[in-house]
Amino acid sequence: MRPGVGLADRATFLVDPDGVIQFMEITSEGVGRNAAELLRKIKAAQYVRSHPGEVCPAKWEEGEATLAPSLDLVGKI
Repeated sequence: MRPGVGLADRATFLVDPDGVIQFMEITSEGVGRNAAELLRKIKAAQYVRSHPGEVCPAKWEEGEATLAPSLDLVGKI
């Protein structure tokens, strides 16, 4: 809440089962949120939690290939 203005910024926090924040997004008034993108990020977080050693690249969608992080990938994605 912004004091004296009567408006609130919006925030989304993705907290894992251990209580650790894995993702956060804060938007000001006038900037909409994307529910489909939030669901994609939740699915990605669930996937990497259950598949140690794998990561979901940008724009990853459920069922698509993941990556195993390594120095060989730096600058090539």
